[in-house]
Amino acid sequence: MGTDKKLKREKNWKLIYLRSEKLARAKQLGFEYPRRDMLKLAKEEQEMKLDRMNLLFICSRNQWRSPTAERIWHRSDEYNVRSAGTSPKAKKTVSSKDISWADIIFVMEVKHKDRLVAEFTRMVTHKPIHVLDIPDEYRFMDPELVSELKMKVDYFLP
Repeated sequence: MGTDKKLKREKNWKLIYLRSEKLARAKQLGFEYPRRDMLKLAKEEQEMKLDRMNLLFICSRNQWRSPTAERIWHRSDEYNVRSAGTSPKAKKTVSSKDISWADIIFVMEVKHKDRLVAEFTRMVTHKPIHVLDIPDEYRFMDPELVSELKMKVDYFLP
């Protein structure tokens, strides 16, 4: 048992020594260790995303309609986008985190809005929920679905 503690202490000492050597070498080369600039960049990118509006698209099984909508707006500089489904068998089932994250919620049919209101009553009372009236008769990225989504969603976006 005593040898295990000695090995652990020795291993910790080696790690501390290696870190100090890396720090000394980094100072010689003129940069910070660990690299803070990467952390700063990640933080700045996250802050930029916070300035965007969060859009949540919801259909039944998160298979065709809402993933198509997510794909259409996912590269936008103005919006952060997610999609989910109301069914327990959905690829990604809508959660309370999704609802609290969203600034605007778009549902494909009235039944989706009814399910959200029934399941997340308090969370959705002050959230705008827009029914797009898009039936479940399209495949993923169907050109007709894409044009219908763009036309209807653009009407509600600022």
